[in-house]
Amino acid sequence: MKSALRSGRPLTGRPRTVIAAGPFLVVLVAFAGIYTAVSGRLPDPLATHFRFGGQADGFSSVQGFLAGSLALLLLYGAVVGFFVQLRPDAPEVPWVIAGGYSLAAATGYLDCVTLLGNVDAADASAVRLPVWELFLSVVVALCAGALGRLLAGAAPAAPRQPRGAVSRLDLPGAATAGWSRTIGSPPLAVLGGLLLVGGLLIGLFADWIASAGLLFGAAVSLPMASVRVTVDRRGLTLAPALLSSRCRFRRIPLDRVEEADSRRIACFAEFGGWGYRIRGGRSGFVLRSGEGIVVRLTNGREFAVTVDDAATAAALLNTYVDRARARQGG
Repeated sequence: MKSALRSGRPLTGRPRTVIAAGPFLVVLVAFAGIYTAVSGRLPDPLATHFRFGGQADGFSSVQGFLAGSLALLLLYGAVVGFFVQLRPDAPEVPWVIAGGYSLAAATGYLDCVTLLGNVDAADASAVRLPVWELFLSVVVALCAGALGRLLAGAAPAAPRQPRGAVSRLDLPGAATAGWSRTIGSPPLAVLGGLLLVGGLLIGLFADWIASAGLLFGAAVSLPMASVRVTVDRRGLTLAPALLSSRCRFRRIPLDRVEEADSRRIACFAEFGGWGYRIRGGRSGFVLRSGEGIVVRLTNGREFAVTVDDAATAAALLNTYVDRARARQGG
């Protein structure tokens, strides 16, 4: 399987968009077909939510369940399709497609099982959803994700820049300068917004305890969706653009920096995903693949952050590090 994922030419443009939309269309057709076949045998309301033991504890009208299920599938499909269409050649797109396949399969499987479980039920409160169905949905999601990753093709290779002389900025001895850029992630912003809206709606119309998970996800996602990266005489700082500058994700002072460089970073190949990532011997804040600053620390570890104009930031940071060493006689 590993060699199959890496073989072949990377897909780009329209083929990947079609592949990404495929599972959502298949699930919609399957769901509509099952409903058409059993619509005359369904109670109203339906049992639509179940405890872990399988007992029904949530109910909805047939039309409400259909509308909610279709809206959720269309929303998931739109988010996945938006990202694939926005950056079809990005190295992380094959994994986004794989995630879309898993999400479509798990959602569609549980929706179809819920419909079938209500067939011929005289009382919706008597409907049961066996626990093994939940575990089977996970298996279905994993298999669908593997299929999606295979169909998405190989990710574009991330060219590594050869190591050479690390640059410095030519600043007069007494002069100071600062560098700052904001990095953002539209998919993470969309996800955070959806979690916030969903949490508020569930809290207002149902239960605030039930909405706590969604609101927590929004509180984590939204600050990370836009981050300001700053290099100045104090070192390298990462802070959420939506919050006070006193709230920082990471600050690396000059005395902890050995050297800084800029190169292309492949977030999935090197860090396994987006966000604040920790790997053996290195860590990083990566919201996309592409140009980034790589800071080699005095303890031998590396810290990376993807941001535009990374070469200027690395050169300025090296200049300040040299000055700090000169003042200390090193």
